[in-house]
Amino acid sequence: MSFVDEIEITVEAGKGGPGCVSFHREKFVPKGGPDGGDGGKGGDIYFIADETLSNLNNFLSQKYFKAENGQQGKGQKQHGKDGKDLVIRVPVGTVILDSDSREILGELDFPGKKVLIAKGGKGGLGNVHFASPVNQTPEYAQPGQPGECKRIILNLKLIADVGFVGFPNAGKSTLLKALTSNNPKIADYPFTTLNPNLGVLFYINEDLSERRILLADIPGIIEGASKGVGLGISFLKHIERVNVIIYILDINSIQLAKEYKTLQLELSEYSPELLKKKSIIVFNKIDLLNYDEDFIQMIYEDFCRDVESFQKNIRKVPVFFISANDAIQNKEQLKPLMQQLIKFFPLPTYAEILVHKRVV
Repeated sequence: MSFVDEIEITVEAGKGGPGCVSFHREKFVPKGGPDGGDGGKGGDIYFIADETLSNLNNFLSQKYFKAENGQQGKGQKQHGKDGKDLVIRVPVGTVILDSDSREILGELDFPGKKVLIAKGGKGGLGNVHFASPVNQTPEYAQPGQPGECKRIILNLKLIADVGFVGFPNAGKSTLLKALTSNNPKIADYPFTTLNPNLGVLFYINEDLSERRILLADIPGIIEGASKGVGLGISFLKHIERVNVIIYILDINSIQLAKEYKTLQLELSEYSPELLKKKSIIVFNKIDLLNYDEDFIQMIYEDFCRDVESFQKNIRKVPVFFISANDAIQNKEQLKPLMQQLIKFFPLPTYAEILVHKRVV
């Protein structure tokens, strides 16, 4: 099934019920006054963040949503019943925008967060409100007001603490599997990952306290992605909210520096702010090399020399040489990488906030 992360829908709040034209009637009061009640309010439309949802696929089959109308007022000053509110569930991380102005109407960044998007119309006043010395028997009641109708765009941006960025087949999905209990699709061909994958890293500190970090494997980026090449910018937006970016490079590539610079260029073309985020470089697949420490150091020095003209502080970026494939069975080699990630998060991570909210 395709991964739907943006879709346009129409929502219409309920119309207010009309007021009632009615006159008081009793056996010995033949000319009673007006007693028409007010119409009920139309139902509002809310959106709520549901952590059990991961995409917007449900909206492919239904793109128009309407809340219940308010009911008409009744005689004896009876108020019409209010229309029932409509609550629409969307994945955590969904941004709601006005289709025409692109104004952000709501951002559902935590489970259970609820936002009002369309207000129901007010009910009309019954004729009891229009009696006067001049007109003691008004034959008029207000119609109900229409509810707000909006064309909106649902735009899902994954919320994660760390995002994996790399060319297709660099080993992002394998590293995600090694660091977490996630079981993404893994194969030796480009674009294995067509949908973003999420996983939670659990780490036990020396004092036995537990840390959690939410990791996101973003589908492979290639040169020209920011202009629509390959998978295009469809998934670049999913790293906008991460705090740390891990660049994953296949150490067997003969153009390591070029690939790294291309990744950074594509991110900067999409949003220059992405290059300001904390980052880590992971050289993956060292198991495929016949290497020693001197050879690894030589690769690193060559890489830095080629990149320094592009990124002056490249030697300050934490670097790790791993085999994600081997680490699935033996996670010990990933411990330094995990410790570095923990250092980047002195405050509670998004994954930890989620757990706290569930408990609370």
